Amino acid sequence: MKKQSNLSQLMGYAGRHKILTYLSWVLSAMSALLALVPFWYIWRIIHDVLKVAPDFARAENITRYGWSAVLSAILSILVYIAALMCSHMSAFRVAANIRKELMQHITALPLGITEKYGSGKLRRIVNSSSAATETYLAHRLPDKAGAIATPIGLIFLLLGFDWRLGILSLIPVVLGFLIMMKMTGKDMVESMEQYQNALSDMSNEAVEYVRGVPVVKTFGQTIFSFKRFKGTIDNYEKWVIAYTKRLRLPMMFYTTAINGVFAFLIAGGILFTRNGVTNELLLNLIFYIVITPVIGTTLTKIMFMSEDAMIVRDALNRIDEVMNEKPLSESPMKHVPNDNGVTLEHVSYSYDGKKNALNDVSLRIEPGQTIALVGASGGGKTTLANIVTRFFDPQEGRIRIGNIDIRDIPKETLMNTVSFVFQNSRLIKASILENVRMAKPDATREEINQALQAAQCMDIIEKLPNGIDTVVGTNGVYLSGGEQQRIAIARAILKNAPILILDEATAFADPDNEVRIQQALSVLSKGKTVIMIAHRLSSITDADCIYVLQDGEIAESGTHSGLIQKNGIFTRMWKNYSEAAEWKISKEVSA
Repeated sequence: MKKQSNLSQLMGYAGRHKILTYLSWVLSAMSALLALVPFWYIWRIIHDVLKVAPDFARAENITRYGWSAVLSAILSILVYIAALMCSHMSAFRVAANIRKELMQHITALPLGITEKYGSGKLRRIVNSSSAATETYLAHRLPDKAGAIATPIGLIFLLLGFDWRLGILSLIPVVLGFLIMMKMTGKDMVESMEQYQNALSDMSNEAVEYVRGVPVVKTFGQTIFSFKRFKGTIDNYEKWVIAYTKRLRLPMMFYTTAINGVFAFLIAGGILFTRNGVTNELLLNLIFYIVITPVIGTTLTKIMFMSEDAMIVRDALNRIDEVMNEKPLSESPMKHVPNDNGVTLEHVSYSYDGKKNALNDVSLRIEPGQTIALVGASGGGKTTLANIVTRFFDPQEGRIRIGNIDIRDIPKETLMNTVSFVFQNSRLIKASILENVRMAKPDATREEINQALQAAQCMDIIEKLPNGIDTVVGTNGVYLSGGEQQRIAIARAILKNAPILILDEATAFADPDNEVRIQQALSVLSKGKTVIMIAHRLSSITDADCIYVLQDGEIAESGTHSGLIQKNGIFTRMWKNYSEAAEWKISKEVSA
C-alpha cells in the first residue's frame, strides 16, 4: 500500500480545520508577492533620482513612492499575520488530536508495551513528535507557499528590467539549489532518522537514570550506573560531529553560491559598460544589487523547510509505530474465575523474537499458596509476573486463573482479581485519600482509613498537615520511598484482590520502613494467592514453594529446606546471601 504523504496524514487529524491550512497557504503566497511590491517602488525612486540628477529637488514623486512602499510592506505583514493565525489554529488542533489519539491508544495497550518503549521514549513521542507537526503546519507550510511565490515574482522582476542581469542573478541561485538538493537528499533522510534515534535514546536513558538515583545511592554504583546514560551522550556527540564535518564542505559552497550573486552582477556590470554607462543600466544594476539578497533568504528558507519535512516524516513514523501496536485481544466470552489458583502451561515469551525471556515454563500455584521467584537478574522473574497480570500475552502456552484462560477473562475482572506492589511504587500528585481510592473508586473515607491503618501508615498520616487530605508533592510535602511503598500497600489492601504479586516490595526501604512494610504485607497476604519476586532470601523462608529461574527456565523448585538439601543453585545463592549478611553485620558491629 502506498504510504501517505506528510500532509495527507496530518490533514487526517485536522477535521474541519483543514480548510484553515489551505487558506494560510493562499494568504502566505499573497503576502510574499506583496512583499516584492516595495522593490518596484524602490526602482521607481531610483529611476526618478537618476533622471533629474544632479538637481534632485525636481524629483516630485519620491515621497509618494516611499509611502506606497511602506504601505505595501505593512499590508504584506498584515496578510502574513492572518496566514499564521489560520495555520496556527489548524496546527494546534492537529497536535492536540494527535496527542489525544496517542494517549487513548496507549491506555488501551498492555503495560508490557510501555516497558518495551521506556517512559522517556514514549513521552518524547507524545510530546516532541506532536510538537514537530505543529511547527511544520503552523510555520513551515505557509512559509513554503511564500517561498514558492517569491521566486515566481522575482523571476518576473529580474527578467523584466534587464534580462541579461536577471540571468546572471539566477546562475548562483541554480548552483545553490543543486548543492542544497545534494545536502537534503536520501542520505539526509537517513541521517535525520539517526539523529532522532540518538535524541530518543538519550532522553529515555536520562529518565531511567534519574528514576534510578535512589538505587544508585543505596548501592554506591554512581559511575557504573551512569555508564549507559553517558554512552547515549557519547553516541549523540559522535553522530553530531561526524554529520557536521560531512556537511561542512557542501554548506561552504552553498553559502558562497547564494552570497556570490554580487560578484556575478559586478562582473556583468563591468562587461556591459565597456562602451559607456547609461542611466538605464546603472538604474537596473543598483536595483538588482538591492533585490538579490531576497534570493539567498528564500533559498535558505526552502532548505530549512526540506529539513523540517524530514523531521515531521520521522515524527509521523514514530507516532505510527506506537499507533500500530495492537491492544491485547478481548474474548467475547466473559468468564469469571471460580478460585484464585494460577496455572502456567508451557509458557514461552520473547521481547525481541530472538532469545526467550521465558522458555516452556509450567507451574501450578494452588489457591491461597505463597510462592517465591528467585534467581539472577535477567532470569525471567519479572517477565513471569507480568505474564500472569497480562501485561503482555505469551507467544506460546497459556495462563489460567481458576481454570479459565486469562484471555477469556474481561480486562476489568482480571484487574480486580490481581493486585501488585512493585519495588518502586509511585504516587500521583493528589491527596493521600485519592491515591489510595484509586484501587476502589467507590470506597468510603472510613474504608480508606482502615486500609491505611492496616498498612502501618498512621505515623505518616499524623505528621502530614492535612492528614489523608494532604496533597503529595505540593508545599514541600514529600514522602520517602518506604513511605510511598506503604501507601501503595494500603491501596492494594483496599482493592483486596485474591491474587497478589509482590515485586521486591522492600528492596529500597530503610530498616524502620522495612519492618512496617513487612507487617503491612502480612495483613495484605492473608488468605490470598501470593507470588513474590525476592532478592532478600531471608524474606521467603516460609514460602510454600520457591522457584529458581535461570535463563527463562525453572531450574529448581521446592521448599526452602528442601532446596538447601539439594545442594544446587539455590544452596549457592543462600550461602552467598548469608555470607553477605554476616559481613554486613560484622562491619556494623566493628564500626
